[in-house]
Amino acid sequence: MLITQILGIGRNYAEHAKEQGADIPTRPMVFSKNIASLCGDGDVIRIPKVCQEKPQVDFEGELGVIIGSKPDGSPVKDVSLAEALLCVESYCVANDVSARWWQKEGGGGQFYRGKSFDTFCPIGAVVSASKVRDPQSLRLVTRVNGQTMQDGNTRDMIFSVATLIHELSKDHTLVSGTLILTGTPSGVGFARNPPIFLKAGDVVEIEIESVGKISNRVENA
Repeated sequence: MLITQILGIGRNYAEHAKEQGADIPTRPMVFSKNIASLCGDGDVIRIPKVCQEKPQVDFEGELGVIIGSKPDGSPVKDVSLAEALLCVESYCVANDVSARWWQKEGGGGQFYRGKSFDTFCPIGAVVSASKVRDPQSLRLVTRVNGQTMQDGNTRDMIFSVATLIHELSKDHTLVSGTLILTGTPSGVGFARNPPIFLKAGDVVEIEIESVGKISNRVENA
């Protein structure tokens, strides 16, 4: 399916919020990513020149959810919690690559710039929703150069996939092909001591059980 827009969810795992020293959200924290940030399994993540003055490019392994339509074929808007998962066309492995200075300081208080550079959204092959028995019981592992950085489970989401679709669709059409990045577990690079940021030559691998695996090499643009 053609991806038409990308919506990200911030701080959707409690331990990830804690490692940032941030409050656990009481409502979904939503941001968008540039559609041009999309790339695929095996493609190169390119660190843009504006991110090369200081280490800052980070990894975020995430479950991607791709919206189709309601069971009756109508657009996904004002979806009940009970029918929310019926609106999922497919799932995929995703990496919400993030330039932390641009996210926190260079974007005028918004996440968009830090999340939207070209190649900053690798995704894997899509898997039909019918093949994923329970999107809230999936192990997610991120490795950099073979070292495990994130090892979480979607059961630990603050807002479930169904809840996200229900909330995001309130008086708001989720057009067919909307990709929702559902948040990342703890273990991201900037929260480590010392921080671990991506550099040229690194290889990032993300694997989600029942969904698949992606691998992307990092280079300077």
